[in-house]
Amino acid sequence: MSTHKGEHPRMGAMDVCPFIPVANVSMEECVAISKTFGRLAAEALRVPFFLYEAAADHDYRRKLPQVRQGEYEGLAERLKEEKWKPDFGPAEFVPQWGATATGARSFLIAYNVNILGTSNQAHRIALNLREAGRGPDAPGRLKEVKGMGWFMNEYNMAQVTVNLTDYQVTPIHLLFEEAKREAATLNVGVAGSEVVGLVPLASILLAADYYMEKENLFIIDEDQKIRLAVERMGLNSVAPFDPKEKIIEYRVAEERDEPLAGMSMRAFIEEVASRSSAPGGGSVSAALAAMGAGLGAMVGKLTYGVRKFESVDARMRKNIPPLHDAATMLIPMIDADTTAFNDFMEALRMPRGTDAERVERADRMQAGLKKAIDIPLTTMKLGDGAWDAFSEVARYGNPASRSDVEVGAKALETGIWGAYKNVMINMADITDDAFKTHITQEARAIVKRATQKCAEVLEILDARQTNDHPGLQPSQEV
Repeated sequence: MSTHKGEHPRMGAMDVCPFIPVANVSMEECVAISKTFGRLAAEALRVPFFLYEAAADHDYRRKLPQVRQGEYEGLAERLKEEKWKPDFGPAEFVPQWGATATGARSFLIAYNVNILGTSNQAHRIALNLREAGRGPDAPGRLKEVKGMGWFMNEYNMAQVTVNLTDYQVTPIHLLFEEAKREAATLNVGVAGSEVVGLVPLASILLAADYYMEKENLFIIDEDQKIRLAVERMGLNSVAPFDPKEKIIEYRVAEERDEPLAGMSMRAFIEEVASRSSAPGGGSVSAALAAMGAGLGAMVGKLTYGVRKFESVDARMRKNIPPLHDAATMLIPMIDADTTAFNDFMEALRMPRGTDAERVERADRMQAGLKKAIDIPLTTMKLGDGAWDAFSEVARYGNPASRSDVEVGAKALETGIWGAYKNVMINMADITDDAFKTHITQEARAIVKRATQKCAEVLEILDARQTNDHPGLQPSQEV
């Protein structure tokens, strides 16, 4: 470290080691992990460790720039002050290491905007945008942004290099657009941008939503939304932006555990017809509901963008997404229903030799039954969320696809009805009367609404055939 030089602020060989809640872990758990790590690492290496962000005990040393102030070169003097005593390890300067900050924080996006100008011009843009601005009396415009300007010889371009410490407050597309605006006032060009490291999927989809609204675009597929965001922000400008490598959810994704949904249609039907109780009515109900919603989405998509139906484009834009989403979210329920009884079956195998064991077994069995009820109830709720859009597609969709809408509506209704039957058959052994009453009322309301909404869809189609297209027959598909 004593000979290290560079543009980026740093105070140690391992400058910072954050723990970030990405999935299935809380910020509090990450705080605990960071403290354990800091203590063990400091003890093993005999070097100073500081806690920062959510793990910090003092506000004056919560932010990383506060902890890093003076960097490596000023660390020896800082460690002499009581207020800068490390959280772990010795209050001594270790020349070959320096110090390390560890803690828990939200996902930080390291992001650079390419400037066809000088490092000075890039830095002027950064000063106007970053939260600290030019100082306490001249703050920048964007919150949760740290940044500076530099020149990258490798790219032969300057860059506004920033850390977005909370992309929900300042998303990457806002930083990019504001940098473009600042560059225009300096009469310098912007040549795309780059993400350094990984980026959350939500941040890319936020950018896609922004450009879709700005340009009045209608895009459903996630991969197309990502492509739009990548193109509009020029994320391929200096290095390829491969979503599978750059988006953290894709990078860490495990292969879907959906043996039923992943089958061919023939194999699924043969599995249902086999001499086995699973997959049974619950999985079939989820599949029916998914296909019903899928047919509604299909008709909406066959209507949207067709010249003779341009007058209803706005309606299709509004109603395709809920049908598309319902179909997509119902697919995992096909397998979920088959595994719904796993917890209950495990509870059945628990010992029951003592009173305490019998009580624990009974409690676990009840919890397993409630989970088994929740799966088909979720299928019902997902299907129920598609009805209003279904009615609109029936009312304004391509009339040549009438029979597709009819089949879709009946499939969705039957899927919800089948899921209802699975809810009720598992309800018989529930001993929690309040739970039983509440869930039964909710399920009955959904299945009743399914009957009514299916009838409404069919009535709308009959009225359209009579009033708008008297010569159209149901078999006239396109």
